Amino acid sequence: MDTTVTRNGVDVARLVQTIQAIEGDPGIARFTFRARTSWREGSTSRGEISSFVHAGQEVPHARTHELTGCEPDVLLGRDSGPNAVELVLAALGFCYAVGFVYNAAARGYDLEELTYEVEGDLDLRNFVGIAEGPRPGFTAIRVRGTAKAGNASDEELQDLCRYVQETSPVLDIIANPVPVETSLTVR
Repeated sequence: MDTTVTRNGVDVARLVQTIQAIEGDPGIARFTFRARTSWREGSTSRGEISSFVHAGQEVPHARTHELTGCEPDVLLGRDSGPNAVELVLAALGFCYAVGFVYNAAARGYDLEELTYEVEGDLDLRNFVGIAEGPRPGFTAIRVRGTAKAGNASDEELQDLCRYVQETSPVLDIIANPVPVETSLTVR
C-alpha cells in the first residue's frame, strides 16, 4: 500500500480533493487573475500581483508579488528586469512545469529533474512603426524540455508532455485568439 502523501512536493490527497470538488461544482474552477502595472521611467515598469477572484470571492495572496519589467540596453533600457516578451516565455515554462509536476504526482511518477528552455523569435519592425514588418508578436516559439523520473518510462513521460501541452492555460492563451478589451482614462 502506497502511503505517500506528498509526491514531487505536491500534496496528492489535496490535489485529488480539488479535482473532485471541481467535478462536483464546476463553479469552483472559475478564477479571475489580475496584475497591476505602473510605469516608473524609461522602459521600466513595476508589476504587482496581490489578489485574485475565485468562485466569486476575493482571495489575497500571502504577500504582494512584485516584478520589474524593463528592456535590455540594446533596446534603450537599463536591463533591470526581463522585458514583457521574456515574461511571456517564462510564463509558458512556469505553466508547463506546474502542469507536468502536478500530473506526474497524480500518476505516481517521482520526478528527479524537470527543466524547460523556451525561446521565441520576434521582429521589432512593426513595434517601432515600420509598417512593412511582420506581425509584432512572436513568429515562432520553441520549447525544449528535459524530464527524469526513475519510476516512469520514456513513453509515459512523453505522453505526459503531450497531455500538459493539451491542458496548458498559457499555451492556450498564446496559441488561440483571446478577446482583449482595453480602455484608458485620461486625467
